[in-house]
Amino acid sequence: MPAKVDDSKCVGCESCVGECPVNAISMVDGKASVNADECIDCGACVGACPTEAIAQ
Repeated sequence: MPAKVDDSKCVGCESCVGECPVNAISMVDGKASVNADECIDCGACVGACPTEAIAQ
């Protein structure tokens, strides 16, 4: 199951973007967006998010 982003918590810091080993995260309208087809469910982005906006 791909990671999910809570837009109300995402501050657009981009910390998760650099941590994703498969480049499945991009910024859309200033918020993180996970490409479900590319996400390998590794959890790297979850640990990188300072506002706990990303969950598995």
